[in-house]
Amino acid sequence: MNKKIIFILLIIFSNQIISQKKQLDSLSKKEVIALNPLTPSKAAFYSAVVPGLGQIYTKKFWKLPLIYGMIGSSIYGYHYNNQEMKRYRVAYKRRLAGYTDDEFYGRILQESQLIEGYKYHRKYRDVSALFILGSYLLNILDANIGAHLLQFNVNENLVLSPKLGNNLISKKTNLGLSINLKF
Repeated sequence: MNKKIIFILLIIFSNQIISQKKQLDSLSKKEVIALNPLTPSKAAFYSAVVPGLGQIYTKKFWKLPLIYGMIGSSIYGYHYNNQEMKRYRVAYKRRLAGYTDDEFYGRILQESQLIEGYKYHRKYRDVSALFILGSYLLNILDANIGAHLLQFNVNENLVLSPKLGNNLISKKTNLGLSINLKF
């Protein structure tokens, strides 16, 4: 008798579970992306291949100017400091060879100042290279985290809100946070 009741309850509850399941055909593209467990890895892969493509995949278009601004300004800094470093190196080598017709002649009188200029621009060229690498990795990380957050369940059942309350003993207002969980 108990087995029959359990079997009937199992059939009833399994029908409810099946009827609650949405068909993939009726879902929008955004819902399919949010439900796919491989979405974060796909977004990270796309951003690794072409910076910003993972953000396009997750429909976060507003992040593209930020990504290309970070990477582009870092590339510009690298290129500028590399050119300046070469200018100082060529001038230093020409002075060591005995020439006095370099572009810094008259402005920079000592070879040690040329070496300092070379070291200065080499340092900032290397820092710019680190910024290029960091921007690229941040782009991949942002695509991955953004895709994970698409799968995060946000509904009205869990609410975190500020709460003001009166303290009856000290007659002061207390500030706090209220967490409401609805079933």
